[in-house]
Amino acid sequence: QVQLVESGGALVQPGESLRLSCAYSGSIFRGNDMGWYRQSPGNWRQLIAWMRFRGSTHYGDSVKGRFTVSRDSATNTMYLQMDSLRPEDTAVYYCNSYPQSPFWGQGTRVTVSS
Repeated sequence: QVQLVESGGALVQPGESLRLSCAYSGSIFRGNDMGWYRQSPGNWRQLIAWMRFRGSTHYGDSVKGRFTVSRDSATNTMYLQMDSLRPEDTAVYYCNSYPQSPFWGQGTRVTVSS
């Protein structure tokens, strides 16, 4: 059964940090690269960071140097450490394979506002 469950979103002030979690299950994700995506109001969902199955990480320009993706393959959990948050990071965050599968979780909402 395919399942993606994101958690950890919250309302924070600019400059603060958050760590998001993604619990995933399903053979479709086995051995695959995994990514974090986000969708802000009025915009398309976009990939912001991903981790190759073998461990290398890659980041979009908007989050490079501030966000860190990690993965615990033993528990099928992926994390996104977000530091120095900005108002423009406000979005609903999702995880999925990279390239994305047709399956999506409910996402977790991050709001950065003073």
